[in-house]
Amino acid sequence: MQSPVPRNPFDTLMRNVKRPMSRDKSDTLLLLIACALVLLPHSDHVPPWCAAVCAALLIWRGWITFSGTRLPPRWLLLPIATATMGGVYATFRTFLGQDSGVAMLTLLLTLKLLEMHAKRDLFVVIFLSFFLMLANFLYTQTIGTAFITLVSLLAILTAQLTFQYTGAVPSLKRRLGLCAFIVTLSAPLMLVLFILFPRIQGPLWGLPSDAHSARTGLSDSMAPGNISTLAQSDDIAFRVKFSDPAPPKSKLYWRGVVLSDYDGRTWTQQAISTRINTSIEFTPHGTPIHHQVTLEPNGHRWLFALELPQTLPTLSGNSLTANPVLMMHDGQLLAKQAINERVRYDAASYVDFNLQPHEYNFVLRNALRLPSGYNPATLEFAQRLRAQYSNDTQLINAVLGFFREQPFRYTLEPPLLDTNAIDDFLFTTRAGFCEHYASAFVVLMRAAGIPARVVTGYQGGEINSVDGYMVVRQSDAHAWAEVWMQNLGWVRVDPTAAVAPNRIEQNLANVLPSRTFGPLNSLVNLTIGRNSLLAKLRVNWDAVTNAWNQRVLNFNPEYQKNFVRKLGFDDVDWHTLTILLFSVGAIVLTIVTLPLVVNRQKRHPIDVIYADMCQTMEKHGYARNIHEGPRDYRARLTAPDSMLSHERKFAAERFLTIYEAVQYGTVEAGAGTIISQLKTLLSECR
Repeated sequence: MQSPVPRNPFDTLMRNVKRPMSRDKSDTLLLLIACALVLLPHSDHVPPWCAAVCAALLIWRGWITFSGTRLPPRWLLLPIATATMGGVYATFRTFLGQDSGVAMLTLLLTLKLLEMHAKRDLFVVIFLSFFLMLANFLYTQTIGTAFITLVSLLAILTAQLTFQYTGAVPSLKRRLGLCAFIVTLSAPLMLVLFILFPRIQGPLWGLPSDAHSARTGLSDSMAPGNISTLAQSDDIAFRVKFSDPAPPKSKLYWRGVVLSDYDGRTWTQQAISTRINTSIEFTPHGTPIHHQVTLEPNGHRWLFALELPQTLPTLSGNSLTANPVLMMHDGQLLAKQAINERVRYDAASYVDFNLQPHEYNFVLRNALRLPSGYNPATLEFAQRLRAQYSNDTQLINAVLGFFREQPFRYTLEPPLLDTNAIDDFLFTTRAGFCEHYASAFVVLMRAAGIPARVVTGYQGGEINSVDGYMVVRQSDAHAWAEVWMQNLGWVRVDPTAAVAPNRIEQNLANVLPSRTFGPLNSLVNLTIGRNSLLAKLRVNWDAVTNAWNQRVLNFNPEYQKNFVRKLGFDDVDWHTLTILLFSVGAIVLTIVTLPLVVNRQKRHPIDVIYADMCQTMEKHGYARNIHEGPRDYRARLTAPDSMLSHERKFAAERFLTIYEAVQYGTVEAGAGTIISQLKTLLSECR
């Protein structure tokens, strides 16, 4: 007799997959899919090893489901759980906080799926899933996040509903439809809570200790390559809504960080406390341009407005009521606290102005400093220009003419520069981005005795034709120069305009070749065309995203109070909001539930009497089994070994015979007569 050939585990698994799936397997598989949808958005938030462990545990649980093997014993799960928690502590050095807490929850959810022995364990998995869906909003609150959360919610509710059926289970389509109906019923009350629930100051989504994660944006220093790298990003820096007509693109300069200190390679901010001055000298010309800025979180204190704002803006955000704005001595806007949430503020700016015509001597001296031992050719070239042009304006024009007439190129991929970076750029490579031109121009000005500095920020923007907002992206990041001239103050000079005037008049995508620009803009603007369907879809999607940001994410206490005031309530405080919340909530609940109560399926009077009959017999020790129909129930009640009295047996037999004839026969007697007979027989059974 031959010994049996060992079975391949994979063959066993495939054999089980091909078989009709049992109820337990299909329900468990649905739960695993729902949990995978819940965990998927957190793959970007947790450490890579944590995401890999969660995926491995889910695959393990799926293999157990398909193969029909037993769940792992606790002596095996305990070391795994201990090791994963140790990994969390080794990664974050704490078990407290947002990131470490979310990592632990993802691991606990997947581990709990391997230890489901009772219905209580199912509810633990369900509630952990709900909590993880909520935790996803600690990281992002985009429309995409809301959509994946809604899909995850429907999946988890469907899994929870599926496990509640004890008999036949409706199709998956019907179960999904029922859960979608439940979610739809909750939407009106959710809307009331969103509008009227009293809001507190502080970020609704986020923890202070975890609010300073790195974000794409400008830096407080500038070296060759910084802004050119940033310019390849298609992320939105801020949006602008103009109340007055928008100025031409050549005037759209959004002032950011002012850099005055130079070490031969990198530009940094002036390291002196006197940069803050509340009595900044500023002479505007023309009329102000009113606009509202919606600034994305950047992790810094910098604010951006059209250059140069007339007054300090007031920030509007969940936690920014007590975040005053300062204007530095160099014209930079600075918030007291870092911008870690989306904020809105109004500004009125002048595009023509005189800034600091009577500048402090120490500021001018600092704006002339150059490190010794660097760029000798540049210094010599500046001295020759100075000897040739005694007038500062003529010298500036000569340098701009030099950029314009010589074979300089505007590119995001310039050659590498040596120690004397400015010498290499001006006389050898002659290829670079805006930071190269601004840096070289300022060094030439200082070498010629003209105070100068670098200003970084954004230039340009694109009006969205759908909602009218101007979108300023990270790809609009720019660097230009300022020179100080007698009686005029600090004057903007943009040397990039001398080399690539299209960069100032148009978007960056129209200046650079497609291979050097962001993939989305390349695809939309160059491969398919700016007027293509994809380009139009992108514009519409930007408008939808902006509406979500403005009306949902930025619905802070101030806007909530303004909304309630429009309803006729002048004195808006938390008492008023609480009363309105409960009042309107009660009305909404009544409107939602009343049709369900009125239109619910009513039981026939005969079925009500039959239920009373079954309860009566249960009291006498003869409860009806779930599978028993009236005929089988009657046979059991009237059997010779039945302990019921003769009178009750007779009444029960007559009752069930009439009920069976009514339900399954063709009895023509009036409903009133039948009900009367059944009630009489029911009283005899008691």
